[in-house]
Amino acid sequence: MAMSDKQIDYEDIAPLDKAMIGKMYRPRKQQLTLRIDMDVLAWQKSKGKGYQGRINKILRQAMSKDLES
Repeated sequence: MAMSDKQIDYEDIAPLDKAMIGKMYRPRKQQLTLRIDMDVLAWQKSKGKGYQGRINKILRQAMSKDLES
């Protein structure tokens, strides 16, 4: 026999907070061609793999800061 929602015990499940929801959020990506100054690209590539993700993170931080003001 199935339990009703009222019978389910949720006490041992940690509540989701905003930080946790943010970790699960994966925005869709758009492929494009973008011109970046050579020194900026070299700087990011010098940090190793994942330079495109780091550039995206920098742009997202700038966007968030702009939207707050």
